[in-house]
Amino acid sequence: MGVSAAFHLAEAGAEVLLLERDELGSGSTCRAAGGVRAQFSDPVNIELGKRSLAAFENFAQRPGGEIDLAQHGYLFLLDNAEDVAAFEASVTVQNGLGVPSRMLEPAEAKRLCPLIDTDGLLAAAYSPTDGHCTPEAVVQGYARAARRHGALIRRHCAVTGIDTEDGEIRAVRTGEGAVRTATVICAAGAWSAEVGAMAGVALPVRPLRRQILVTEPVPDLPPELPMTIDFGTSFYFHGEGAGLLVGMSDPDEEFGFHLSRTDSWLPRLSAAVARRAPALTEVGIAHGWAGLYEVTPDHNAVVGEAAGVRRFLYATGFSGHGFLQGPAIGEVLRDLVLGREPVVDVAALDVRRFAGAGVRPEHNCV
Repeated sequence: MGVSAAFHLAEAGAEVLLLERDELGSGSTCRAAGGVRAQFSDPVNIELGKRSLAAFENFAQRPGGEIDLAQHGYLFLLDNAEDVAAFEASVTVQNGLGVPSRMLEPAEAKRLCPLIDTDGLLAAAYSPTDGHCTPEAVVQGYARAARRHGALIRRHCAVTGIDTEDGEIRAVRTGEGAVRTATVICAAGAWSAEVGAMAGVALPVRPLRRQILVTEPVPDLPPELPMTIDFGTSFYFHGEGAGLLVGMSDPDEEFGFHLSRTDSWLPRLSAAVARRAPALTEVGIAHGWAGLYEVTPDHNAVVGEAAGVRRFLYATGFSGHGFLQGPAIGEVLRDLVLGREPVVDVAALDVRRFAGAGVRPEHNCV
């Protein structure tokens, strides 16, 4: 979010300073699975995903750089009638917005992903333009282009405070001194609540650990394997070199900044693998890591400008789909800063929805 916003603002001629307390992408981005998609239930998320997919497709030309985009599709496997109905409704909305998703019979899902067992499946949802790419490459591509357009990026420079007066931002304090400014964008992911609090802005974002494994080489791995999600369990996988990247949510995980790897989730993962992709039970694990989701109460992002602090903008709480929406959100933030009509109307994602009846849960979360 930060480097995308920096690039789009600098390209538009704005004076930009990006502050990163560690290395670029060292928070959640470079620990992501790298999935990119437009298969959502919320029309705003569909539009953001669709626009971001177009940006990823054109990334080599603008901003520039190779991101290893593999558009082999996203395949959601459905074994619950209510989920089937929800995905059917979502596909209708997606198609109306120009996304080429469709519902599949289990046999067709099996042809796309030979690794799965279709026992118990009722249907699947698939979109061929979804896929995955390399988060680190996206971060560096945006950062290089932002610098070319004049943005200043300071690494290892932690923000320690935000000075406000009468609802206006005056300065951002850092370990290297204060920076006078009237505009701040908070794109701090799982750490956004802390940054918001510095300015007196409440952002309902909590960190939640998610763990990822990468397998040893898988024999006869299909070269165009889609990102495959067993929606009922959240078990997912996609190709990663000669092996697979594998993940799954853990309902017993507690909120907090936990980044160590543990084995507590592995029995549940093993059971899901044995049921839905039994051929993978004999494949060894090469390595893995843990990262943080930034979760809101309705698993949908908060994007907008704070009500009580003018020119404090925020883009956070994406609950697992932040990386894939980064390109479009960078454009939206550019437009909000410059007083333009945003390329995607994100008014429904304003944080003030939690104070009223505007909560809008995203169904297609994993």
